[in-house]
Amino acid sequence: SASRSNIQMYLSHRFEQGLSARTTARQLSCLRSFYRHFLRENIIIVDPTVLIDNPKLGRPLPKSLSEQDIEALLATPDTEDSLGLRDRTMLEVLYASGLRVTELVSLRLHEVNLRQGIVRVFGKGSKERLVPLGDEAMSWLQKYIKDSRPLLLNGKQSDILFLSTRAQQMTRQTFWHRLKIHVRDAHIDKQISPHTLRHAFATHLLNHGADLRVVQLLLGHCDLSTTQIYTHVANSRMKELHTEHHPRG
Repeated sequence: SASRSNIQMYLSHRFEQGLSARTTARQLSCLRSFYRHFLRENIIIVDPTVLIDNPKLGRPLPKSLSEQDIEALLATPDTEDSLGLRDRTMLEVLYASGLRVTELVSLRLHEVNLRQGIVRVFGKGSKERLVPLGDEAMSWLQKYIKDSRPLLLNGKQSDILFLSTRAQQMTRQTFWHRLKIHVRDAHIDKQISPHTLRHAFATHLLNHGADLRVVQLLLGHCDLSTTQIYTHVANSRMKELHTEHHPRG
């Protein structure tokens, strides 16, 4: 017997109690299924949820790392060890290029131009883009290819750039596991995934004045609106800096 206004009042009450818009949306979805069942069973003739709009969820800000966190993370792998050198190089390349983790583990040796400092990436939908690598990442890549990769190959043949201990392509899960180890050793108390370094790449570029269109191309986003979410993170950082350093902040 509940009416549309009854349900709206209920959802509003729940929202005022502190439930998020996302939780409220899930409750509304549940109620819709509930009343559709009653309609099918001919228990009711009008669905009171039909004209109720979903709450606006907004877009959550991507989690990112500070530049100090990044420096601590990059310094963690033991580069005297072949796996540590591989991990350090992967982290450097990930932060220097903003690649997706799948793009990183799928890289082939011939897709990296060490002379020009450019990596050729095949992203979503097999769309190709060229991404420049900084001097630091290039230096680690050269060292990895010279000192660590031959040991990981162990006499086998492969064109995969970053090799597993079995001289095969690493899985996304394996790299995530390795990242968790280095995050723990770096004493970074945050939930971090490989995608977090992609967010850090974009955010730090914008914080240092990069053009949004350039960041869009580097990330391989088709739509600029996808990239614009990073401007919120950058603006938040600018507000923090202003508050901290301005005499009247």
